[in-house]
Amino acid sequence: MISIVVPTLNEEKIIEETLKSLRQLEGDYEIIVSDGKSTDKTVEIAKKYADKVVVYDGTTRQNIAMGRNLGAKEAKGEYLLFLDADVTIPDINNFFNKIKEIFKKNKKLVGLTVFVKVFPETSTFSDRLFFGLINTANYFFNNILNTGSAIGEFQMIPIDSFKKLNGYNEKIVVGEDAEMFSRLSRIGKVRTESSLNVFHTSRRAHNVGWFSLVTFFIKNRIYLSLFKHSSVKEWKPIR
Repeated sequence: MISIVVPTLNEEKIIEETLKSLRQLEGDYEIIVSDGKSTDKTVEIAKKYADKVVVYDGTTRQNIAMGRNLGAKEAKGEYLLFLDADVTIPDINNFFNKIKEIFKKNKKLVGLTVFVKVFPETSTFSDRLFFGLINTANYFFNNILNTGSAIGEFQMIPIDSFKKLNGYNEKIVVGEDAEMFSRLSRIGKVRTESSLNVFHTSRRAHNVGWFSLVTFFIKNRIYLSLFKHSSVKEWKPIR
C-alpha cells in the first residue's frame, strides 16, 4: 500500500486538479492531505477527494517538513510518497507499476525520486535548462555517489526507513528535502529514476526569477552545510 502525503497551505487554485489526477490511480493506496491552517477553500476541496485531511493545530506557523511529518503520522501504507500540491503524475498507473518493480528489485532502496519537469504549456527555456541541471545533479548524487539529493516535488520512502530517521528535520525551513535524502543514503540506497517524470508549475521560479532562486538555494545549501539550519527563518508561500 502507498500512502500519498500532500502538504498544503492555501492551495485552492490547484489542489482539486492534483487530487483528481491522483484518484485515477488503481490499486491499494490512500491520499492524505496535511494542511497548515489554510484560510481559503483548500480543506473544503481536499475533503471531497482525500481519504484523510489532517489540519495543523499549532500556534506557530507550520513549515513543510512539519506538514509532511504530520501527514506521515496518519499513514497506513508500506511506502510513503510525498508529493507537492502542484504536481501531476502522467500515465499514473503505468508510472506506479514501474515504481513497484523498482522497489521489488532493489531491496536496499530507501529513497526514490524521479525527474521533475514543468508543465509543457507553461515551460520556458530557463525551466528546461535549470531543471535539466537539477535532475542531472540529483541523478549523479543518488545513482553514482549515493550521497543523496532530491527536491520535494516527489520523494518516495519505505515507511520503516522514514521512521528510522524520525522523519523530516523540522528545524530546517528550506532544504529539508535534500537533507532527508542525504540521511537516507547513510542507511541504504537512494535513486533517481530518469525514465519517469512528474510535472509541476515552477511557480516560485516564475515569480522570483531563476537567477534569484538559484542564488538563494546555493546560499542556503552553504548555510545548511556549515550551520545545520536554513539561511532564512520562514519560506514565503507563492500561490
